[in-house]
Amino acid sequence: MSQVIAISNQKGGVGKTTSAVSIASELALMGRKVLLIDFDPQGNATSGLGVQIAEEGEDLYDMFFGEISLSSVVQNVDIKGLETLKVAASTRDLVGVEIELGKKPGRELILKTQLKLLRASFDYVIIDCPPSLGLLTLNALGAADSVLIPLQSEYYALEGVSALLETINFVTQTFNPKLQIAGVFLTMFDSRTNLSNQVLDEARNYFGDLLFGTTVPRSIRLSEAPSHGLPIGIYDPGSAGGRAYAKVAEELDERVFGLNTARKVAN
Repeated sequence: MSQVIAISNQKGGVGKTTSAVSIASELALMGRKVLLIDFDPQGNATSGLGVQIAEEGEDLYDMFFGEISLSSVVQNVDIKGLETLKVAASTRDLVGVEIELGKKPGRELILKTQLKLLRASFDYVIIDCPPSLGLLTLNALGAADSVLIPLQSEYYALEGVSALLETINFVTQTFNPKLQIAGVFLTMFDSRTNLSNQVLDEARNYFGDLLFGTTVPRSIRLSEAPSHGLPIGIYDPGSAGGRAYAKVAEELDERVFGLNTARKVAN
């Protein structure tokens, strides 16, 4: 059975898009069939895989208004080794979706409706959410089975994720009661600093078994990979960042299809 996973954190700069691209790619390298939906108008997940931003009239924006289907914007990724990875490319027009849809009934469930026709073709659908809690993120949470949360190893990290947890609870109480948290993992981790270790301890105490055992370190190679249009698993799989994201993907796959340890958010 396929799994739809939204990767979300409304705070920018936490490694959300890097995580979405890296995890989707690693799952594909493991042989899983993966669709990555780039819901961030900046389109960094799209360009990070060497895919062009979608053209006007053929993009996710038009999907929201019923002019095209989600399946019609899905593209192949032209990278050797990633034949089982597909991308629904972003478009800058997505910034106007919330304003133009206004208070249209059911606007939070448009993506879910579109995915019903498509998700059976994939093991995973990974959604890269924008760094906000607006309509695009609500659509992602409405369509998702679970949420994966990257948490930057910095001061006030837990306070910064509180708004997302409140939004997840709102979604479970309204239009997607089955939504769960698949897990939380630390990004930009530096074991040499007291701060990173303090954040790790606080996250472990707060999230318990929802916290992944793998942490993603700060890595120059992770920063370089998008400029080459490659995920870290292809650009430099042996780097610290490459090894870390491979382990995150393995942990996620085990939780989803193995141990099934994802659970609902506590009220």
